Amino acid sequence: MDFQLKTLTPAQAASEKCDVLIVLAPVGNLPAKDAIATLVSEARKAGDLGDKAGKLLALYRPPRIAAPRVLLVSLGDGEPAAVRTAVLAAAAAAKAADPKRLAIVFLQPPDAASLRSAVIAAADASYVYTATKSKPEPRSIRHLSLGVPDAQPLREAFDEAVATVAGIELAKEWANRPGNHCTPTMLADAARKLAELPHLKCEVLGPKEVEKLGMGAFSAVAQGSAEPLRFIVLRYHGAAKEQAPVVLVGKGITFDTGGVSLKPAAEMDEMKFDMCGAASVLGVFCALGEIRPAINVVGLIPTCENMNDGRAIKPGDVITSMSGQTIEVLNTDAEGRLILCDALSYAKRFDPAVVIDIATLTGACVVALGGVRSGLFASDDALADALLKAGESAQDRCWRMPLDDDYAEGLKTNFADVANIAGRAGGAVTAAKFLQRFTGEFPWAHLDIAGTAWKGGSAKGATGRPVGLLLAYLLARTRQGAAEPAARKARKASSTRAA
Repeated sequence: MDFQLKTLTPAQAASEKCDVLIVLAPVGNLPAKDAIATLVSEARKAGDLGDKAGKLLALYRPPRIAAPRVLLVSLGDGEPAAVRTAVLAAAAAAKAADPKRLAIVFLQPPDAASLRSAVIAAADASYVYTATKSKPEPRSIRHLSLGVPDAQPLREAFDEAVATVAGIELAKEWANRPGNHCTPTMLADAARKLAELPHLKCEVLGPKEVEKLGMGAFSAVAQGSAEPLRFIVLRYHGAAKEQAPVVLVGKGITFDTGGVSLKPAAEMDEMKFDMCGAASVLGVFCALGEIRPAINVVGLIPTCENMNDGRAIKPGDVITSMSGQTIEVLNTDAEGRLILCDALSYAKRFDPAVVIDIATLTGACVVALGGVRSGLFASDDALADALLKAGESAQDRCWRMPLDDDYAEGLKTNFADVANIAGRAGGAVTAAKFLQRFTGEFPWAHLDIAGTAWKGGSAKGATGRPVGLLLAYLLARTRQGAAEPAARKARKASSTRAA
């Protein structure tokens, strides 16, 4: 879809040539008397257009307006969340006309956050998956114009929003593909293709390299599948070489049967979505290559299948992680934390500023937070606050969960350093506590996206979350200058003294 930002007054918008014109109407009286303002005022006066965000009125060939179809939609309080609600409602209504050219017009100047919200919502409402259909019917909209009273101050926000859409849709595309169309090898090929973008590099490690690194936990999960594992390392260099990178670690289980601890058959097809963490990392790097911010970012994706054959790990097996810690596998369906723990250990070699892992990790997080907010666990308060703020800004919200040491008691075992599961109670927290054992040397956050990465039922499909949250965090960090954390300076000083 082609996006364009235009300077359009309400009077100019009336002459805009498009199949459907969406007018985002603020609450209150409009001083202008042009054709569009008059329509909105009359609709309000007649009670045909309510004030609540998303309330709309469809018009066909209204006088003095070039577009054959016009949708007046209320913006409510005008906040980014209300803008998203309004645009989603209007774009869904516009689909009936099968438009090729769509125009969305703000009658009053939006701020940057509201503009981003409108762009991303319009793309979200019109997205169509086609990769595995014999007769694909792609989205009808080919061109989307955003009209604002003054485009110039919003150009940067618009460009970032368009890049964010590209990242979200790449994440959706790979997450939506079935397991036989999204193997670890195919995911690695997608990462290599991203390396064609500016400032990006990609390295892919196979089973032999992973074994040589001592990634026993990752290798153990993969050993039950005929598909070979891949360990993907993406690098985006946008800042000075000495600037510490942000490391993103994405869980990449391209299909999860549960292994010997087999999942129920019902809805097992949705376990193709168990690589949504990996897909979100690919999406972020796609957007970084478009935006080109002054920051360094590393993406680590351990990817494999969790399958069942004669070599698959069994409950009770003890494996050795890259960190040297031994793990008793009490449940083979708690495999995500096993591949992530080795990736987190690998992250240390980059001397990172912060590390954030993203994973469809636990059903317990779905029970706790549903599909509204992702679960956020963090060892560093400043990092947690920054991610919470980024989530609010991007309309991709998360909620901070506890990491009390008492939750780790259930991970104790007589036969290894740690078990891979505890009891049912607090399952999302105990999973995070397991991961925390492998992150002691850097500020770390964990996003459990099991409830937010995809939708089930008739709307089944990937959401692309939390690409928006992660990009908002990285761009905010770029604007703030990303001062080197005191902890990292202390580690450098300690290393220098030791040398």
